Amino acid sequence: MQQGIIYQKTGERSRGEVQHYHGKPSPIKLNKTPFQVDVAGLKAVQRRETLKFEGETYESKFTIGMEVEKNQLSRGAVKEYELFCGFERDGSCGYEAVTHVLPLLPSGKWRTKVFDMMHKAERIIDDRFSPSDNKCGGHISIGVDGMSGAELLYKIRGNCGIILALFRRRLTNKYCGSNRRMQEIGDNGINSTGQAPEFYSSRSIHHKYQLALAKDDFVEFRLPSRFESVKQMMRRYELFYEIVNFSINNPKANHEVLLGRIRPIILSMYNGDEEKCNNIINMSKHFRAFIINGKIDESIAEFLI
Repeated sequence: MQQGIIYQKTGERSRGEVQHYHGKPSPIKLNKTPFQVDVAGLKAVQRRETLKFEGETYESKFTIGMEVEKNQLSRGAVKEYELFCGFERDGSCGYEAVTHVLPLLPSGKWRTKVFDMMHKAERIIDDRFSPSDNKCGGHISIGVDGMSGAELLYKIRGNCGIILALFRRRLTNKYCGSNRRMQEIGDNGINSTGQAPEFYSSRSIHHKYQLALAKDDFVEFRLPSRFESVKQMMRRYELFYEIVNFSINNPKANHEVLLGRIRPIILSMYNGDEEKCNNIINMSKHFRAFIINGKIDESIAEFLI
């Protein structure tokens, strides 16, 4: 009780073996804890905005899942991990490890436990042990309690310019570059305004290979590049927390507030390089304008046309 929740392996053999394509075991939702100590360090406003308390259990309102694609898996490293629901073959890269449904949390003891699971899976995540190449991706799925995928996509799209800026070189990838303005697309290819969505390519909107694909109760971001290190995974976790939290709990705040919150994360991604960080932040503003109104600034045109 003093330690709080301890994430453990299930002992199921199938979770420690590579399965066929789409054959991995189902993920487990790990976003609940019965221990107050796990949330004790959070501010009252953070608890109110990011947690539910029902009965004797705390539940995170936000969730995240990640897919780690690799060309090869480190010898002897294929086994069950607390982080992953399992492994499977991947058609484009080779292998894929998929996380359980994780709580998406502010900084604190509970988040530290999520990061600890990532460290324990280093031999799968880190390219030093399990190499990847540009054919591999790093899909990230996010969910918010009580929201459909379509509702969540509508809420966050205006704050996703930073995602396009970071992964701009994948915008022309046919497996993740469709619907780059993140518009709601119906089965008939028409968006919620009753018009065909604007698209700056000869390719049509794909039903699956979209930048951010709205599903039943979550949004799958297909644009992020491969995972190459544990540090990278942690920074992306932090980034998506800030985007989701800002979009849901501060929808009317100035966008500069979000940029201020994510700046330290971007700076860490680029090992303290101020010039690169500033470049990404500036590009994110132009990509945001593109998402919202279709405007293409000359500084980002090469990634869109």
